[in-house]
This record gives sequence, C-alpha cells and structure tokens, in this order.
Amino acid sequence: MSDTTPDSPRCPYGDGPLPSPMPLYGQAYKRDPYPLYRRMREAGPVHRVEFPSGIHAWLVTGYHAAHATLNDPRLGKNHALGNDNWRRLASIMPEPQHSQLQVHLLHQDPPKHTSMRRLVLDAFAPRRVESLRPRFRALADALVDRLPESGGADLVAGFAALYPFRVLAEVIGLPLELAERFDRDWGKVVQPVGPRDPGRPAYEARLRGLQTYIADVVARKRADCRAPGRVAREDLLGRLVSAHDAGELSREELDSMVFQLLVAGQEPVTNQITTMLITLLRHPEQLVRLREGIDDPDRLARAVEELLRHDAAFELTTWRFLAEDGDLFGTTVPAGDSVIVSLCAANRDDEQFPEADRLDLDRTPNAHLAFGHGIHYCPGAALARAELQVALATLLTRLAGLRPAEASGDGLDELAWIPAVLARGVNRLPVAYDHRH
Repeated sequence: MSDTTPDSPRCPYGDGPLPSPMPLYGQAYKRDPYPLYRRMREAGPVHRVEFPSGIHAWLVTGYHAAHATLNDPRLGKNHALGNDNWRRLASIMPEPQHSQLQVHLLHQDPPKHTSMRRLVLDAFAPRRVESLRPRFRALADALVDRLPESGGADLVAGFAALYPFRVLAEVIGLPLELAERFDRDWGKVVQPVGPRDPGRPAYEARLRGLQTYIADVVARKRADCRAPGRVAREDLLGRLVSAHDAGELSREELDSMVFQLLVAGQEPVTNQITTMLITLLRHPEQLVRLREGIDDPDRLARAVEELLRHDAAFELTTWRFLAEDGDLFGTTVPAGDSVIVSLCAANRDDEQFPEADRLDLDRTPNAHLAFGHGIHYCPGAALARAELQVALATLLTRLAGLRPAEASGDGLDELAWIPAVLARGVNRLPVAYDHRH
C-alpha cells in the first residue's frame, strides 16, 4: 500500500459528502488514491468524476459492480459511441493520429474485436511465454549487470524502463536495430493531455515521432516477409503485416495494433514493476520473507498476484459508452457519457478481499481485476505475469540489502507519481543496496 499507515486509511476529503464531480487528479490523489476509493465505495458503486481535461465521467468502484460492468454487453468501447460533449473535452489523440492509431483492440467491439484479438493470442499463449522464460531471465540479469556494484541506483532508469521493452521485442519479433531506436519518451502518449493543456504541442510531437517509427517497423517487417528466398516471418509483427496484405486488417487497424503492442506492452509493465517495488520497500519484513522463499515458484506467483491486487499499474480502464440512456446500479447514465471502472478501487474492496488494505503475499484465492475481465481481458496477461515474476526474483536475489534510498529519509514519500489519468507509477525510484551479486 502507498500509505505509511496501511491498516488505518485516512481520507483527505473529510467525513462530509464527497463533491460531485469528484476531481481525480493532483499529486495527493496520485500518491495514494485508496482512502478516497474507500469513501467512494462506501457511498455507492457509481460516482460522477472529473479528469484534468475537464471531462466528466461515471466511475464504478466496488468489486462486484466493476466485475458486472466489465461484462456488461450494453457498454461499447468504440469512440464513435461517445457524445459531443465527451468528444469536445476528452484527452484523446488529435487528428489525424486518432483515426490512424486508435482503432486497436481496446477501442473495438465484436465482431471486429473478436477477429483482431484472434491475431495476437498465439504470441502471448501461456505455453509459449513459459518457453521464453529463460530468455527473460537472461535479459533481466544483463540489465542488473550494468547497475553499480554497490551503493544504489535508480531502478526505473536502470531496469524498469528497459526490461519490458526488451522482452516485448523478443516476443513480437521487433528487429534489434529497430528496438534500439525506440524512444521511451514516445510511451508518454498513454499520458494524454487535454486540448487546452500547455503540454499539448509536446504530446503531439511524441505522436508524430511514434507514428513515423511505426511506419518504419511495418515497412521493415513487410520487406522481411517478401524478401526473395526467405520464408515469411512467423512472429507476431510479421503475421499482422501479412493479415493487412491479405485484406484482414485496414492500414489504420494494422498501425493501431502495432501502436498498442509497442506502448501498452511496455509502459504498464514498467509502472507495475515500480508499484510492486514501492510496496515491498514499504513492507521490508515481507520483502525479506519473499526473498527467502524466492526459489519457490508457487510462492513467487502468489506474491505477484497479491502485489498486482494491492496496487495495480492500470488504475482505471479506458472509456466505455452506452448507446442509449441506461441504468447503472441505480444511476441513470446518458448515452455517450463515458463510463470508467476503477480496477484499483475494486481490488481493495473488503467484500471481496478480507482486510483488503493489508498486504498478504500468500493471499488465496485472489481473483483480482488488475488485468480486467470479460472480452477485453488483457491478452498479454500471461506475459506480464512472467515478466513481473522474473523481474522481482532477479532484483531481490541480486541486490543485497535492497532498501529505499537513504539520501532523503525513507526516499518513498517524496516520490513524484506520474500524472497519467489511467496509470500508476513513478518515473524515478532511487534505491540503496549493499552490493550486487
């Protein structure tokens, strides 16, 4: 938990009625949203909220309400369902990038969603992921080898920002020279800013740079597939290009799926590594216990599931919309208004998880919603789990005496959390350790 008193959550909004809409932004909120989520769950399952762009949305907070919403066939993901007011203020990509990069899986409904999802499932199948685990360990060890031998390091710059993309490149078939060209700053396109935000020009520049990079990736994979005397590539990127050339995907759908792989396949894992490490650093006794049992794969797997539940990097889902006015747990939601599920709030619901604010690395059962649920359940969940297990095992075993950086007290309360609307994580995580094994 991100509170220094995990068993006694306090809400900075007092005991009176919560404002409507409730603002969901600011460092106090991003640093620890859980006391607020508790207040909201206690008040009811659906709340009017406001995001930094000024857009209002309906936030679903309780576990059972969240689970039902994620499976509600009335709610669609296609942005065309959004009403004019949402479209005017939502922090979404400007044109032409919105039309060209936002028709990926997260913004599709059946039957198009079904056919597009089928194209990626084999690459992320649990059996294939397990076969690649030794390679994941080698990639993690190589990064730790580059950290200082003793003293400390920033585990975002030195590990968390690098490891997920290296794994992803292996899994989807991104050539090494293109992988080395990828600018992590482009990943900040998942932290959109509103049309009136002074950071909008920099955001749009990232979009243009990423779009040029995607075009280069597609061109390279097409050349690989068509080269004389060479067998068509069997990796995921090659299959997507072949699907486009066979008429199964439009150019916009192809580019959007590559975009989703490159960005959604990296930043959430980077952020999740940071939230897991912060949680363990706040609970040093549990960090020690996990390190002592790190060779037990079942224990490690349970710990990762609990860390995912306790503080998920994907805090909120993306937009959903009703095609016509409808009832959502007793609240009338107008057609085209955005509906968002708080995965983090659902995962701290005491009705589903006894003592939900308590970190219990042996918790079972643990049916958390960190990867969503229903038809939009994260197709890369098996890969993310393997990455996180390998990352934690590597860092805990190889960095002796891992602890918060000593230069600024415990070093954790001063961390600046990223201002992304949907995500939780930090861009810097300075730590100290005695030596590197």
